[in-house]
Amino acid sequence: MLTLLFDGIASGMVLFILASGLAVTLGLMNFINLAHGAFAMAGGYATVLLTTHAGVPFLASLPLAFLIAAALGALFERTLYVHLYARPHLDQVLFSIGLVFMAVTAVDYVMGAQQRYAEVPGYLKGRVELFGVGLGRYRIFIIAVCGAVAFALQLILGRSRFGAQLRAAVDDARTARGLGIPVSRIFTITFAVGSGLAGLGGALGAEILTLTPTFPLKYMISFLIVVTVGGTSSITGPFLAALLLGIADVFGNYYLPEIGAFVTYLLMLTVLMIRPQGLFARPR
Repeated sequence: MLTLLFDGIASGMVLFILASGLAVTLGLMNFINLAHGAFAMAGGYATVLLTTHAGVPFLASLPLAFLIAAALGALFERTLYVHLYARPHLDQVLFSIGLVFMAVTAVDYVMGAQQRYAEVPGYLKGRVELFGVGLGRYRIFIIAVCGAVAFALQLILGRSRFGAQLRAAVDDARTARGLGIPVSRIFTITFAVGSGLAGLGGALGAEILTLTPTFPLKYMISFLIVVTVGGTSSITGPFLAALLLGIADVFGNYYLPEIGAFVTYLLMLTVLMIRPQGLFARPR
């Protein structure tokens, strides 16, 4: 039981890092980017290539995966997404879905359709015994890294000058510019960081998730469920929602393997029936 709980927490942590960038762009920037999973896939494949072909140590590949995905996010934001901020949400959805299918096709052509895994170092493999419970070393590592990232995000977005400038830029970009806030640069940095977090999640999950060219399509619903259940008014909501969904998914697949995936959707429907705005968002 405790082992399943621990694995569920680790799964939820990875899900949070993968979805946190979407929570930022959707909740704070009011922009629907369904191509978020493509940046996560970029980080996963970057880690695989760096560790297996370039000889880069796994730990060093993680910040590189973040930077690669962040650079791609900044490039796409400046060249493509910037033209869609003032457009209706339907335009944003259709455009980003088109990018997803383009990314899937490009990766399938370049990398092939087979599943890929990251090369995890030996000291992160195996299990350790803690109070008679076998815990995976890599999952302990995931929980530590993701917990640190969640704490840093909460501080930056909730208590820093940058977070205040971002909220001001989203609420009234014209007034923010008049006050000297570099709105365009704030948006670019935010989008890049959100994409980088997706890339970091893809890198961390490359060893435990199914990394194939269809990755963005397979996990798109999971990202949306985290943001929907947790709400978009803060990072705390998606964080706790990801943990809840990760634990429910692991327990559901173990005790009810025939309908394991249904448990997650049932949980989402139950939450939304009780609190349509999400667990941790204020009603409008």
